[in-house]
Order: sequence, then C-alpha cells, then structure tokens
Amino acid sequence: METVQTALWVVVMLVILAVAFDFMNGFHDAANSIATVVSTGVLKPGQAVLFAATFNFVAIFVFHLSVAATVGKGIVQPGIVDTHVVFGALIGAISWNLVTWYYGIPSSSSHALIGGIVGAVMAKSGAGALVAGGILKTVAFIFVSPLLGFLLGSLMMVLVAWVCRRATPSRVDRWFRRLQLVSAGAYSLGHGGNDAQKTIGIIWMLLIATGYTSASDSAPPTWAIVSCYVAIAAGTMFGGWRIVKTMGQKITKLKPVGGFCAETGGAITLFLATGLGIPVSTTHTITGAIVGVGSTQRASAVRWGVAGNIVWAWVFTIPASAFVAAIAYWVSLQVF
Repeated sequence: METVQTALWVVVMLVILAVAFDFMNGFHDAANSIATVVSTGVLKPGQAVLFAATFNFVAIFVFHLSVAATVGKGIVQPGIVDTHVVFGALIGAISWNLVTWYYGIPSSSSHALIGGIVGAVMAKSGAGALVAGGILKTVAFIFVSPLLGFLLGSLMMVLVAWVCRRATPSRVDRWFRRLQLVSAGAYSLGHGGNDAQKTIGIIWMLLIATGYTSASDSAPPTWAIVSCYVAIAAGTMFGGWRIVKTMGQKITKLKPVGGFCAETGGAITLFLATGLGIPVSTTHTITGAIVGVGSTQRASAVRWGVAGNIVWAWVFTIPASAFVAAIAYWVSLQVF
C-alpha cells in the first residue's frame, strides 16, 4: 500500500512539473506569436498576449493529437520510460528554457523537451532505447521548419509586392494592419496546436509508464489535454518580453505587410507539421519566416549576426538539455 501511495505522489508531482513546463513554454514562446504584431504597432503588448493566448487555447478544438502521440509513443521504446526518465527530461528542458529566456535568446522549448527525453533515456538504457524514426524526423525539422518558414515568408512577400504594386504605401499599410490580425491568430493557433501537445505527450508517456493508463488507449485523459492547453495559454498571457524584443526588432525591421507574410508563412509550416504529427519549433519557424521577409528587401535588412547567434542556440539546444537531463536522472535515483 505504501508503494502505491508513494508512486501516486511521484506521478502527481511530475504532472505538476510538466504543466509548469507547459506554462513556461507559453511564456518563453509568446514572442513567436506576438513579436510581429507588437513591433509593427498593430496591437499593444497587453492586447497581443490576450489575443495570442485565446488562439492558443482554441487550438484544442482544431487539431488531432498527432504530435502528442509522437512524443508519448514514438520517441522511446516501450517499457523504458519511468518516473526518473520523465523527471530528468523535464528538468533538462526547463533549465534550458530558463537560461535562454534570461539572455533573450529565442530557442526551442520543443527541442529542449526532446533533448531532455533523449538525455534521460540514454542515461538509463543507452541510445538503443530510442525510436530512430521519431528522433530523426524531429531532428530533421530543426532544419526543415526554419527553411520552410524562410521560403514561404519570402514567397508571400514577393507575391504581396506584386499584387499591391499599384497601391499606395499608406493604403497597403492600412490593409495589412487588419490582415495581420488574421495571420497572427493563425500563427497562435498553430503554436498552441503543436506546442501544447508536446506536454500532453510527456504526461501520456508518464501515465502509460506508471500504469495509470494503457498504451492501447487512442488518446490521453481529457484532464491532461485541457490542463496543457490552459497552461500554455496562461503562459502566453504573461509573455516573454526579452525575447519579443529580439524577434520583433533585432533581426529585421518589420512593417505590417512584412509581419503578415512572416506569420502566414510560419502558420502554414506549423499546420503542416502538426497534421503530420511532427513536433517542431515554433521559434525556428517564425525566425526563418522573419529572415525570409527581411531578405526580400535586401540582404543588409537582416542583422545576420543576431540571426547567427540564434542559430547557435538552436544547435546547442538538444545536447545541452540532454546533458542536464542525464544529470537530473541520476540525481532522481537518489531522491525517489
């Protein structure tokens, strides 16, 4: 009886820790949804975070749980995950998020979580315990999502420039101030749909490992789904203003038309990845789209030094969070 009670206590603690990570994910990644509308002056910061948070939650009614299934069942071999692995994964991801938030670096909460899972699992059972297919498609989209965002953002900018070639600048600005609300809403929808599901996936993984749900179940419990969407929306409402400044001002100067094109290109990428069940980085996606928009004006419009620093953070995300996760795994063995 004592063992069951202890196990339940540990599971509850880890669920709370996962929801805290989800909140931090929204807080850390708020910039992805709102940096462009804030920097272009379409919405005030308070309006923007409320707007983005609303669409983060609405995503619960739009997307299937394909990403949650990938994280919950498609990253690690059955029977490997336990409470120590989940603890290590979450601590690794949270630690990296805190470091990058403090320095205002728009890194990926998604890949920090995947890196955390990889590090904790390897500390326990080695690389053979990982599902190669799930890991490879996640790692591949570290490069694919920003490139696709870049391509779609730049193509949207070229298309809009051609369509509006006879319109006056003031008229174009007026149109796209309205249209940017549509694109920002779409991007926030994609952000909620992809990112909340990663935390749903790790809670699902935990519940399967501890026997509180079955691996044969087609979906995780409703309470896990709702709590994760609420947490990411709440985190977005608090906003990560250090990263907003980097995303909205330091990479390139944006006007409403550029913000619309970047958000639309990014939203298409997120919708595609979520439909395919691939956990991608909303940070990578919108950064690529912003750079793509800036580069259509002239190469010098992009501050490539800032963009380069961001890319280095992307490269280090998985190994850094994996390293911390492995240490946290070993520590947890001594604690519970």
